[in-house]
Amino acid sequence: MFKKFYKMFSNDIGIDLGTANTLVYLKGHGIVINEPSVVVVNQKTGQIVAVGAEAKQMLGRTPGHVRAVRPIVDGVISDFEVTEEMLAYLIGKAEKMSKKFIRPRVLVGVPTGITNVEIRAVEDAAKSAGAREVHIVEEPMAGAVGIALPVKEPIGSVVIDIGGGTTDVAVISLSGVVRSKNLKIAGDRLNTDIINYMKDEFKLLIGEKTAENVKIAIGSVVPGEYMEAEVRGRDLVTGLPREVIVTDTDIREAIMPSILTLVDGVREVLETTPPELLSDSMHRGLVLIGGGAMLRGLDELLHSVIKIPIYVAEDPLTAVARGTGVILEHFDDYKEVLVKTTHDVSPR
Repeated sequence: MFKKFYKMFSNDIGIDLGTANTLVYLKGHGIVINEPSVVVVNQKTGQIVAVGAEAKQMLGRTPGHVRAVRPIVDGVISDFEVTEEMLAYLIGKAEKMSKKFIRPRVLVGVPTGITNVEIRAVEDAAKSAGAREVHIVEEPMAGAVGIALPVKEPIGSVVIDIGGGTTDVAVISLSGVVRSKNLKIAGDRLNTDIINYMKDEFKLLIGEKTAENVKIAIGSVVPGEYMEAEVRGRDLVTGLPREVIVTDTDIREAIMPSILTLVDGVREVLETTPPELLSDSMHRGLVLIGGGAMLRGLDELLHSVIKIPIYVAEDPLTAVARGTGVILEHFDDYKEVLVKTTHDVSPR
């Protein structure tokens, strides 16, 4: 009775709360928001100036009293109040597309291995932002559901979710994560590698946004076709603006130490995986999801090291958000994949 009532008068919203981007799924509408996880705050007034795409445009361009904040660091909340404001903005924006009388039920994706305290912070932020009911799912699990892997079967599925702040390697079977490892090597680390390389090799200071643009334009981890890009920054010797040409070889050299650490992390998880599940993955392969899965040649490099087929999921950036949608559409069927929390917020 109550369930039907809630379905009619309340929205179901899935949120992939990422370090770099936050995606929002609205039941019945699909993915309705994909915005950077950035909030700009006026420190004089405490007011939020901008959220999402608009805020990202302001990164590195704000006056002293206006601060651009990334409230999610390494996949977990680092600034509770700003996260709450960001979630309120995103939930409000999604709710405008389908007006309902009762506050929404929200499903949030989090990295594997986060603590109960960090999970509680996500729940509290979502509730403060307007959620009636909050559920938590691990991102690799949501991603596996989103790309239609048989997560409820006694079959081993291996998912590598490479996001902005963290990489999650997870072995999934029977609606649970059997083995997992959370690595702090992901998109943001590669951007930092590029910034440091430009400083050391070219004596050029560049910003985070420039580093990311170069990584997307010519980044690769195996030699392929020749690519180059113009990079503008500040000359560390003269202090004046300067432009240099960098090649795919330069970027590969910059990011390779981090990439090899990531590959070692994947190997560590496989080394501790039960043999039966490992034989499944040898047959079925590993699947890459998340924005980092689009880095050229990463699947080739992983295959050359661990000798197991590697597949890049279709539209890997939205896999987790799509998974939250599938779970919300078939909530009773997927209850077992949710993280069991210390307090239950579901209405009976």
